[in-house]
Amino acid sequence: MPQTPMPQVHPIPPLFDAESRVLILGSFPSIKSREAMFFYGHPQNRFWPLLALLTGEPAPQTVEEKRALALRHHFALWDSIGQCTITGSSDSSIRDVVPNDLRAITEHAPIERIFCNGNTSLKYYRRYNEPLLGRPAVVLPSTSPANAAWSLQRLAEAWRVIL
Repeated sequence: MPQTPMPQVHPIPPLFDAESRVLILGSFPSIKSREAMFFYGHPQNRFWPLLALLTGEPAPQTVEEKRALALRHHFALWDSIGQCTITGSSDSSIRDVVPNDLRAITEHAPIERIFCNGNTSLKYYRRYNEPLLGRPAVVLPSTSPANAAWSLQRLAEAWRVIL
Protein backbone atom coordinates (compact mmCIF):
# COMPACT_ATOMS: atom_id res chain seq x y z
CA MET A 1 0.00 0.00 0.00
CA PRO A 2 1.55 3.34 -1.01
CA GLN A 3 2.21 5.80 1.78
CA THR A 4 0.84 9.30 1.58
CA PRO A 5 2.52 12.48 2.84
CA MET A 6 1.43 13.22 6.41
CA PRO A 7 1.98 16.30 8.57
CA GLN A 8 4.00 15.25 11.63
CA VAL A 9 5.09 17.01 14.80
CA HIS A 10 8.34 15.89 16.42
CA PRO A 11 7.27 13.88 19.48
CA ILE A 12 10.66 13.35 21.17
CA PRO A 13 12.09 15.92 23.58
CA PRO A 14 15.76 16.83 23.27
CA LEU A 15 18.21 14.68 25.22
CA PHE A 16 20.88 16.66 27.08
CA ASP A 17 22.05 17.64 30.52
CA ALA A 18 24.21 20.36 32.06
CA GLU A 19 27.38 18.48 31.00
CA SER A 20 26.49 17.89 27.33
CA ARG A 21 29.28 19.19 25.10
CA VAL A 22 28.56 17.61 21.71
CA LEU A 23 25.21 18.08 19.96
CA ILE A 24 24.29 15.43 17.39
CA LEU A 25 21.36 16.33 15.15
CA GLY A 26 19.31 14.03 12.99
CA SER A 27 16.79 15.32 10.48
CA PHE A 28 13.39 14.06 11.68
CA PRO A 29 12.51 10.85 13.56
CA SER A 30 11.65 7.78 11.51
CA ILE A 31 8.33 6.01 11.99
CA LYS A 32 10.11 3.45 14.23
CA SER A 33 11.69 6.24 16.30
CA ARG A 34 8.34 8.00 16.66
CA GLU A 35 6.79 4.72 17.80
CA ALA A 36 9.64 4.11 20.28
CA MET A 37 9.55 7.78 21.37
CA PHE A 38 13.34 7.84 21.22
CA PHE A 39 16.12 8.61 18.79
CA TYR A 40 17.31 6.13 16.15
CA GLY A 41 14.66 3.52 16.93
CA HIS A 42 14.86 1.64 13.64
CA PRO A 43 16.59 -1.69 14.35
CA GLN A 44 18.77 -1.36 11.23
CA ASN A 45 19.96 2.16 12.05
CA ARG A 46 23.63 1.97 12.99
CA PHE A 47 23.63 4.95 15.37
CA TRP A 48 23.61 3.03 18.66
CA PRO A 49 26.04 0.28 17.58
CA LEU A 50 28.30 3.05 16.25
CA LEU A 51 28.21 5.02 19.51
CA ALA A 52 28.97 1.81 21.42
CA LEU A 53 31.91 1.04 19.14
CA LEU A 54 33.32 4.56 19.45
CA THR A 55 32.98 4.68 23.23
CA GLY A 56 34.12 1.10 23.85
CA GLU A 57 30.87 0.20 25.56
CA PRO A 58 28.37 -2.61 24.95
CA ALA A 59 25.62 -1.73 22.47
CA PRO A 60 22.66 -0.36 24.44
CA GLN A 61 19.35 -2.18 23.99
CA THR A 62 16.76 -0.24 25.99
CA VAL A 63 15.83 3.43 25.79
CA GLU A 64 17.24 3.90 29.29
CA GLU A 65 20.57 2.30 28.32
CA LYS A 66 20.73 4.49 25.20
CA ARG A 67 19.93 7.63 27.19
CA ALA A 68 22.58 6.76 29.79
CA LEU A 69 25.25 6.03 27.15
CA ALA A 70 24.69 9.36 25.41
CA LEU A 71 24.71 11.40 28.60
CA ARG A 72 27.69 9.54 30.11
CA HIS A 73 29.75 10.66 27.11
CA HIS A 74 28.33 14.22 27.14
CA PHE A 75 26.32 13.87 23.91
CA ALA A 76 23.12 15.82 23.38
CA LEU A 77 20.64 14.49 20.80
CA TRP A 78 17.86 16.14 18.86
CA ASP A 79 16.78 16.84 15.30
CA SER A 80 16.96 19.84 13.00
CA ILE A 81 13.26 19.58 12.11
CA GLY A 82 10.44 20.13 14.61
CA GLN A 83 7.55 19.49 12.25
CA CYS A 84 7.11 18.72 8.60
CA THR A 85 5.11 16.84 6.03
CA ILE A 86 6.78 13.50 5.37
CA THR A 87 5.99 10.28 3.56
CA GLY A 88 6.83 7.38 5.86
CA SER A 89 10.41 7.91 7.03
CA SER A 90 11.82 9.27 3.77
CA ASP A 91 14.04 12.34 4.20
CA SER A 92 13.72 13.04 0.48
CA SER A 93 9.95 13.55 0.91
CA ILE A 94 10.24 16.19 3.65
CA ARG A 95 8.51 19.51 3.01
CA ASP A 96 6.69 22.26 4.95
CA VAL A 97 9.51 22.34 7.50
CA VAL A 98 9.29 24.07 10.85
CA PRO A 99 12.67 23.81 12.60
CA ASN A 100 13.38 22.86 16.19
CA ASP A 101 14.69 25.81 18.17
CA LEU A 102 18.06 24.47 19.26
CA ARG A 103 18.46 27.24 21.82
CA ALA A 104 16.45 24.90 24.07
CA ILE A 105 19.75 23.00 24.31
CA THR A 106 22.47 25.56 23.59
CA GLU A 107 21.25 27.98 26.27
CA HIS A 108 21.31 25.25 28.94
CA ALA A 109 24.32 23.08 28.07
CA PRO A 110 27.96 23.96 27.31
CA ILE A 111 27.78 22.70 23.70
CA GLU A 112 31.22 22.98 22.08
CA ARG A 113 30.57 21.27 18.75
CA ILE A 114 27.55 20.47 16.57
CA PHE A 115 27.39 17.50 14.20
CA CYS A 116 24.65 16.57 11.73
CA ASN A 117 23.84 12.94 11.06
CA GLY A 118 23.48 13.19 7.29
CA ASN A 119 22.95 15.87 4.68
CA THR A 120 19.24 16.49 5.30
CA SER A 121 19.94 17.43 8.89
CA LEU A 122 22.73 19.75 7.77
CA LYS A 123 20.55 21.36 5.09
CA TYR A 124 17.87 22.37 7.59
CA TYR A 125 20.37 23.25 10.32
CA ARG A 126 22.10 25.66 7.93
CA ARG A 127 18.82 27.13 6.72
CA TYR A 128 17.20 27.74 10.11
CA ASN A 129 19.52 27.36 13.09
CA GLU A 130 22.99 28.35 11.95
CA PRO A 131 21.90 31.97 11.31
CA LEU A 132 20.19 32.01 14.72
CA LEU A 133 23.05 30.43 16.67
CA GLY A 134 25.97 31.73 14.61
CA ARG A 135 27.64 28.34 14.96
CA PRO A 136 28.64 26.04 12.11
CA ALA A 137 27.90 22.32 12.13
CA VAL A 138 29.89 19.46 10.65
CA VAL A 139 28.09 16.89 8.52
CA LEU A 140 28.80 13.20 9.13
CA PRO A 141 27.67 10.29 6.95
CA SER A 142 24.17 9.14 7.84
CA THR A 143 23.77 6.11 10.09
CA SER A 144 20.45 5.35 8.38
CA PRO A 145 19.96 1.91 6.82
CA ALA A 146 19.30 3.80 3.57
CA ASN A 147 23.03 4.69 3.57
CA ALA A 148 24.03 1.06 2.97
CA ALA A 149 27.22 2.03 1.11
CA TRP A 150 28.83 2.87 4.46
CA SER A 151 29.85 -0.09 6.64
CA LEU A 152 29.87 0.27 10.43
CA GLN A 153 33.69 0.37 10.39
CA ARG A 154 33.75 3.08 7.73
CA LEU A 155 31.16 5.09 9.69
CA ALA A 156 33.31 4.73 12.82
CA GLU A 157 36.32 6.20 11.01
CA ALA A 158 34.28 9.25 9.93
CA TRP A 159 32.42 9.65 13.22
CA ARG A 160 35.51 9.44 15.44
CA VAL A 161 35.60 13.27 15.37
CA ILE A 162 32.72 13.42 17.86
CA LEU A 163 34.97 12.11 20.64
